[in-house]
Amino acid sequence: MTIYAIGDLQGCLDPLKRLLDRLGFEPGVHRLWFTGDLVNRGPDSVATLRFVKSLGEAAVTVLGNHDLHLLAVAEGFQVARRGDTMQEVLDAPDAAELLAWLRHRPLIHHDAGHLLIHAGLPPQWDLDTALACAREVEAVLRGADYRELLRGMYGNEPAKWQDELAGLERWRFTINALTRLRYCTPEGRMDFRDKGAPGTQAAGLVPWFEAPGRKSAGLEIICGHWSTLGQFSRDGVHSLDTGCVWGGRLSALALDTHRFVSVDCPCAQRPGAPSQA
Repeated sequence: MTIYAIGDLQGCLDPLKRLLDRLGFEPGVHRLWFTGDLVNRGPDSVATLRFVKSLGEAAVTVLGNHDLHLLAVAEGFQVARRGDTMQEVLDAPDAAELLAWLRHRPLIHHDAGHLLIHAGLPPQWDLDTALACAREVEAVLRGADYRELLRGMYGNEPAKWQDELAGLERWRFTINALTRLRYCTPEGRMDFRDKGAPGTQAAGLVPWFEAPGRKSAGLEIICGHWSTLGQFSRDGVHSLDTGCVWGGRLSALALDTHRFVSVDCPCAQRPGAPSQA
């Protein structure tokens, strides 16, 4: 069975359908892995959620920062930001069903020799640590106390991993790493200010996948989130956010051959909106 990993959709359903046509996608023959951020900033968030959900076992999606933001807004713990296009999801007659489905998506998916995440891995994490931390957060998010997590997940601290982190601080670190990370210091302290392409970051920061001694080195990692990085494949890291919602392209990667396929995305974010997530 061929698995295609697909970059951030952010509510751009038409490019996804064109991409699937180009791939010749058949649910019983192929499987789709989505890098997260199914919703927000694009024109069709609710239709995109419904479509991916309808794929059932033929698709896996991990949670991205925009997906979690939608859940927090739905619970009243955050307000919509300039450029957000999530209200149609909240107003939908099947909103409760869609949000419950989204809340039960994983933060990490590991199969077929590849690790699917939205953003990055702190250099201190090996595969076992990454999986364990993700499963902890997933269990809370799917449980009765999920509102506690959504209420407290915002913030940039703690920024460096310590084994003794516990409770909300441990969950927040895990969410920030897996759904927001682009740059960190060589020692592994995460920084969320810089969002540009490598080479534009502040002194003392490196892309997370270039941190010295990264314990996840050797893994085949599929990620998105970083549209200014664009299509990237090096040292086992394959980044697929090619800026569809910003008028770029929507990209897919065949996991067996590492062949990239992409389509144009004319459904750019509306004028005046922030240029990056």
